[in-house]
Amino acid sequence: MFKKFDEKEHVSGMTPLKSSVQKAMKNKIIQMYPNIEPYITQIMPKKEGLKVVKCHDHIELFAVGNELIFFRQRESPYYPCLRLLHKYPMILPKQRVDRGAIRFILSGANIMCPGLTSPGATLIPAEQDSVVAIMAEGKEHALAIGVMKMSSTDIQTINKGIGVENVHYLNDGLWHVKL
Repeated sequence: MFKKFDEKEHVSGMTPLKSSVQKAMKNKIIQMYPNIEPYITQIMPKKEGLKVVKCHDHIELFAVGNELIFFRQRESPYYPCLRLLHKYPMILPKQRVDRGAIRFILSGANIMCPGLTSPGATLIPAEQDSVVAIMAEGKEHALAIGVMKMSSTDIQTINKGIGVENVHYLNDGLWHVKL
């Protein structure tokens, strides 16, 4: 989604969100990510307005001040940005890949099932279509945010194909956006 994202070419406008829309968004985010509730007032303070940055391909970026916090495409779920995930690592469940998968993930590849089931990897129980943080063996911070394409039980039994779709990773176009 953000492999070749350039803010000068892809951003079409920036507008503040109404307080009613902000409240609805907060409720939706808390519903999706229950672990974020204690931190939601720090992430989305009432005093600072929330802005939506409209981009091509129906991508919306949500920012507080000059900091991106969430993004989504069309009516997809709200995904936290990696910088937000690095500040609040407890908001998403974590899947850990082995060392061999790191360079592929950092170039935008999806996470394959063998990378989640091999020694050095940790596969936690998660349902299909849930949003997860992708951690790497021996690393402290998340290197990507993904969506489970199979449940963790299916990943263990099938052990073939794409296990997690990579939606945002370190050093992609979204990582470099400056508002």
